[in-house]
Amino acid sequence: MRYREGGSLDASGVSDRRGRGGGRVGGRGLAVGGGGLGLVGLLIVVVLQLAGGGDGGTGAPLGGLTGLGQGETTDDTALAERCRTGADANDSVECAVVADVESIQDFWTSVLGADYRPTDTVFFSGQVQTDCGGATSGSGPFYCPADRGVYIDLSFFDQLQRQFGARGGLFVNAYVIAHEYGHHVQNLLGTNRQVTPGDSGPASGTVRLELQADCYAGAWANHAETVPDDSGQPLIAEITQDDIDRALDAAGRIGDDFIQENLGSGTVDQDAFTHGSSEQRQRWFMTGYETGDPRRCDTFATDDLG
Repeated sequence: MRYREGGSLDASGVSDRRGRGGGRVGGRGLAVGGGGLGLVGLLIVVVLQLAGGGDGGTGAPLGGLTGLGQGETTDDTALAERCRTGADANDSVECAVVADVESIQDFWTSVLGADYRPTDTVFFSGQVQTDCGGATSGSGPFYCPADRGVYIDLSFFDQLQRQFGARGGLFVNAYVIAHEYGHHVQNLLGTNRQVTPGDSGPASGTVRLELQADCYAGAWANHAETVPDDSGQPLIAEITQDDIDRALDAAGRIGDDFIQENLGSGTVDQDAFTHGSSEQRQRWFMTGYETGDPRRCDTFATDDLG
């Protein structure tokens, strides 16, 4: 994956809370809806009572994040200074994520128009406070419907390679971010309302929600080389077949069956599935990537999830 060297990055979509106090872990005690990408991802429950558009009953502004947790501060000036161009994105993981966020949100703006409301990605280290409660790095990347924030400890990308055995790479990182923004789109569209909290199993609503987010990530990837930024040119210059292969490799390593068998009890329990099998996740990412059409991502309208 390559970013356009002369492209101008807009870091306003990223809030950097690293090294500035993690805040308390706790909050309202609400679980956080994530992508099933952390070592304890199978234990994360999607918070569906906060589903739908508007403010989710939280009073959160439509634009996204609310206030910081106790002890948390943010100063994005340094990040904006480090991440100015596509050349910076080619050399730096954090700057690449800045570019990914911009491209992904430009894509969804083009698809949904005024129905899409941009939101922030928050960089944190160790732990973070959200309107869904507290979370730690062990949760993996996640989306909080209550404040419409995407949260990630960037060390997860190393963890994905080191502990899951994934090949990794900039496009794999982009897939992770695009998946979480898929949850944001679901929240805006009210798709979450179709799922019963705590639902599990290979064809459960919870799994359908996650597979749709994978499909949405693939749909963005299909268009990533042509999504224009404010200058009218795309930030992403090239996505190769090797990048797609790496994303499929990662998807295969974050399936419920792979995690249960290799990082859990060693036994696959389909009744406990909350994110989909490796095969399902690969299939739905490719459905989005091959068609480029988010309308083909309706995992709730099919009896064949793979």
